[in-house]
Amino acid sequence: MTTVREAPGASALAGARRARGRRAKAAPVKPPRHPPSLVRRLVVLHLVLSAAVLLAGGFALSAFFAERATATFDDRLAEDVIDLVSGTSVDDAGTVAAPTLTDPRTGYAYSGKYWELVTPVGANGVKAIEHSRSLWDAPDFALPPGGAATMAAAAGKPVFYNGLGPAATNAPPAAPGAPIHEVPVRIAAEEVRITGAKDPIVFLVAEDRTPIDRNIRAFELSIALALVVLLAMLIAGVVLQVRVGLQPLFLLRREVAAVRTGRMDRVIGDYPAELEPLASELNALVAHNQDVVERQRTHVGNLAHALKTPLTVMAAEAEARPGPLAEVVGRQAELMREQVDHHLRRARAAARPQGGGERAAVAPVLEELSLTLERIFRGKGVEVDWRAPDDLFFHGERQDLLELAGNVMENACKWCKARVRVDARVTAPARLTLTVEDDGPGLAAEDRQEVLRRGARLDETAPGSGLGLSIVDELARAYGGGLDLADSTLGGLKATLTLPQVDA
Repeated sequence: MTTVREAPGASALAGARRARGRRAKAAPVKPPRHPPSLVRRLVVLHLVLSAAVLLAGGFALSAFFAERATATFDDRLAEDVIDLVSGTSVDDAGTVAAPTLTDPRTGYAYSGKYWELVTPVGANGVKAIEHSRSLWDAPDFALPPGGAATMAAAAGKPVFYNGLGPAATNAPPAAPGAPIHEVPVRIAAEEVRITGAKDPIVFLVAEDRTPIDRNIRAFELSIALALVVLLAMLIAGVVLQVRVGLQPLFLLRREVAAVRTGRMDRVIGDYPAELEPLASELNALVAHNQDVVERQRTHVGNLAHALKTPLTVMAAEAEARPGPLAEVVGRQAELMREQVDHHLRRARAAARPQGGGERAAVAPVLEELSLTLERIFRGKGVEVDWRAPDDLFFHGERQDLLELAGNVMENACKWCKARVRVDARVTAPARLTLTVEDDGPGLAAEDRQEVLRRGARLDETAPGSGLGLSIVDELARAYGGGLDLADSTLGGLKATLTLPQVDA
């Protein structure tokens, strides 16, 4: 015959048990939720705003530097144009005599500094009159966009524009007619009418702008590196600022967690004005929940007294009047008492706030149960070997731990040959497991789920109502854990309880 894994209602453990009603269905496993971080949100917002401001500032600084560097460059070219105009003369025959600029670079071929005198031809064409030695045989410089019309409109004033000119090689081409490497140049052009000249003369001064472009790029690189360093410093500063500024919020979270785990009764921190109302409301909520729980427990106690008293009277009357009917009444009264206990415990479990502040040391409970069970089963020489750390705490009521461990350990003592092994330890964050093994006959795998049903009894000859392991399973599930049955290395059954754990 298949043995029954069901604990009888021993009177020595009657005060340490609580039933739980029908078995609760396992809740579907939800994927872990990753809520958005307030710190991350503030840092990212500051990063985006700072990056936008610094980027705009970097572009503005670069543009301002380029504009000022170019303006300084243009001022030098304008002075050269003035020197060129002031030294130019026209003789009686209309021949233009151009001076030599004081800049010695204009005397070297392809030195990077050039001047040229031209007269406009048509809308955009030019006719060369004279040019510096440095220009050698390079093509004439083009007029600014708009050509002769632009020069005529700005007569007497320099016009600055970009063009192409020979690269500064400081040497003439290796062979006549060899291609000339052209680079961007900055050109200043001014149209002037000189007495004796038939046509207006355009004075052109050009210089290789590679140095100025190099300086602009170097400045842009420097400002970019500086802005990146500044952005990193700003981000580090805002992270520190947010951490310090939100420290009261982090403290409130820790205190709420301490209230939930039972290390504190209420939130007691000194919080700023923005968080003080929240802390007060949390304390009021905790007090309200405690008051509701106490009222529910009082109602449950009153209901227990109101139901058990008539059942006790019925059982007493049946015992006082022996007979077949009295025997039936006595058995049914006892069964009704156990059913009432079961549903009252279930009601009490429903009244318990989830995540309350209760906690109970595991080691003293196992020691108490072991001594009690060894006395009860002294006749078969049961030895209970239990192990539990002194700093292991169950996150819940001590009476519930007594009932959970007591039912499973008593069941093991009932069906063991002589040995029961109990081990409690932390197996995961905020989780402990209580493993109870025996050296009894064990239980077939197909029967293990059956014995967890409320009222299920595989052996009708054994005493009990079939509620013990069902109560254990349901109570463990009420705490977010469960009861698992498997084969023991001792040869019998291994019952593993998973329960919430709280730090000391």
